[in-house]
Amino acid sequence: MRILIIEDDQRLIRLMKQVMEEENLAVDTAHDGDTGLELALRGMYDVAVIDWMLPGRDGPAICRAVRAARLPTALLLLTARSQVEDRVAGLDSGADDYLVKPFAFEELLARVRALGRRFDVAAGDRSELRCGDLVLDLRARTARRGSLALDLSVTEWNLLECLLRHPGQALTRQQILDYVWSYQHDVQASMVEVYVSYLRRKLNQPGKRDPIQTVRGIGYRLEPKDA
Repeated sequence: MRILIIEDDQRLIRLMKQVMEEENLAVDTAHDGDTGLELALRGMYDVAVIDWMLPGRDGPAICRAVRAARLPTALLLLTARSQVEDRVAGLDSGADDYLVKPFAFEELLARVRALGRRFDVAAGDRSELRCGDLVLDLRARTARRGSLALDLSVTEWNLLECLLRHPGQALTRQQILDYVWSYQHDVQASMVEVYVSYLRRKLNQPGKRDPIQTVRGIGYRLEPKDA
């Protein structure tokens, strides 16, 4: 799963990130509400863990904005507020679950896993991503086009996963950069073009067109029709 944590407590966010990464979860972080909402609205996260009290936009406001955008991201709200009316207000803002501070990291992980399972069921079986004859098996970590197995590097795999999660959608180079390289600040935007070229070489087959379309002035799109 891909997780977004929005929390202004530097120590807590560092510990949560460490615990989740030890469980092989991909984690991005934000330390204020406005930055957190900007990341959440990119629609690339399975679960967002959001503190109630944040600099800028607060947690419930982020939940309302994510729900207004009709994104499938599961939302877990963190707060020190434990009164019933506070829990109701948090859930009414669009949160799917609520965890009161202080909490055990084991419970946090259990709730994140539960939300991930719940939304997998709601969205259908996402153990495979498909577009035309392209298939990415997320459990077996295998990729194929038609009957041909694809030998992909880790970065090529992440790039294909990014495109397959948004078939038919024009993704900007920055969106792809953020997803594939997980907000690494030392990676240049030109790397997107480099790895799209690498991936195209492995996807292209005689008699089949290139499934990755260049969208001039924007970025790239995986074309779902007859890919």
